[in-house]
Amino acid sequence: MTKTRLEAFSDALIAIIITIMVLEIKVPHGIDLASLAPKLPVFMSYVLSFVFLGIYWNNHHHLFQAAHRVDGRVLWANQHLLFWLSLIPFVTGWMGENHFASLTVAFYGVVMFCAAIAYFILTRTLLSLHGPDSTLGKAIGSDRKGRLSLLIYALAIPLAFVIPAISLTLFVIVAIMWLVPDKRIEKTLQNH
Repeated sequence: MTKTRLEAFSDALIAIIITIMVLEIKVPHGIDLASLAPKLPVFMSYVLSFVFLGIYWNNHHHLFQAAHRVDGRVLWANQHLLFWLSLIPFVTGWMGENHFASLTVAFYGVVMFCAAIAYFILTRTLLSLHGPDSTLGKAIGSDRKGRLSLLIYALAIPLAFVIPAISLTLFVIVAIMWLVPDKRIEKTLQNH
C-alpha cells in the first residue's frame, strides 16, 4: 500500500467523524434565541472536538508529508489512531448532552489521552521505519509538545471528578498549544 492510500483513507474517515458530530446536534424547536440556550453545551463540546480533529488532521498531513514509505506496522498504528478518533463523536455528544457532567468529561479525557498515545505510537512507528537521521526524525525531534499533551490529559481525567471545568480548561490549553502551528516538519522539509 502506498502512503497516498493511507492518507486518503485517513482524510475520509476524519471527514466522516466531523460529519457525524455535526449531525448529532439537534435543531431546537423554538424560533427565538432562548431556544438555543439548552444547546450551548452541545455546541461548545462540538467546537472543542472540531478543533481537536482539525489539529489531528493537520498534524497527520504534515507527518506523512515527511514520510516516504509505509509498512504494515504503520498501517496498524494509523488504524489505532483512527479508532480513537472515531470515538470522539460519541464522547462529544455524551459530554454536551449531559452539560459537562464529571463522568462524561473524564471519558472525553480518556479518549483524547488514548488518541494522543496512538498518535505518539504512529510517530514512533514511522521513525523506526525511516530512522532518527531521516527528514522525519529531524522534524519530530524529542516531541516535547506531544509528551506534555499526554501529561495534561492524564491530569485532566481524575480532575474531572473534582471540578470538570478544570479538566475542560486543560483540554482547551492542549488545543491552544497545538493551534500554534508547529513548523518543525515544514521547516525541515524546506531545508531538504
